[in-house]
Amino acid sequence: MQPSAGLGLKPRHYADALACPTAGLWFEVHPENYMVAGGPRLGWLAAIRERHPLSLHGVGMSLAGAEPPDAAHLQALRALIDRFEPFVVSEHLAWSRHAGTYHPDLLPFPRTRALLDRICDHVDAAQDVLGRPLLIENPSLYLALKGHEMEEVEFLTALARRTGCGLLLDVNNVHVSARNLGFDPTVYLDAVPAGLIGEVHLAGSTPDSEWGETLLIDSHAAPVCEDVWALYDRLIARTGPRPTLIERDAELPPFEILLAERERAHGLLTASQRRSVAHV
Repeated sequence: MQPSAGLGLKPRHYADALACPTAGLWFEVHPENYMVAGGPRLGWLAAIRERHPLSLHGVGMSLAGAEPPDAAHLQALRALIDRFEPFVVSEHLAWSRHAGTYHPDLLPFPRTRALLDRICDHVDAAQDVLGRPLLIENPSLYLALKGHEMEEVEFLTALARRTGCGLLLDVNNVHVSARNLGFDPTVYLDAVPAGLIGEVHLAGSTPDSEWGETLLIDSHAAPVCEDVWALYDRLIARTGPRPTLIERDAELPPFEILLAERERAHGLLTASQRRSVAHV
């Protein structure tokens, strides 16, 4: 599939998504919302899959947790993969499960070599069950944890090279983490090996209700900001076009507003493709 831009699919937009004729448009869903035996939710997704490609973006695998990924969760995800044939399956670099209890957050961890070994084992186990490589997403960070032994890009690169997974590079997460922790996002993005990037996410953030602009929250409740658009343009100028998603999970606007953001990303991808061809 030629790299193009997609949208996160939300139930209130099912009818608009199904009717949309835009060429190259694809949709991403959280598979946990579709791990059911039947019903209208799966029916809608099947109808949209007949017209548009899908990607599955997981939030519940808890790859950085102390326990291996849940076997039942992986089997349910494999069933969705077999039915809907997504062109990408991705998951977060975080933990959310401990001692059988799931937490409604994507929680951070110290980037130690011991944790790298554990996460590699978990990614390997997941990929064995799913029958395909995953893309792993960089996190958004709010606090400077102690105990890191590796920089984040170094950690992600080692994970990808040891397991054969790819990277889902969330540019807004880099922007948020850079603002909150005080590093240069361009240095981070320039260091990510282009060949490992299988997908890019763009989203909006919001200032914290108490701390304001000094603490950005990766809320997915606002349009993509101009700083993130500039970082994205810089990224694809270096890497060439990659499948790119506009994420919006809260304060949802009408479908046509999201489609306009998607068109902006798609225009930048098209320009990047032209540049790549011109340099051949």
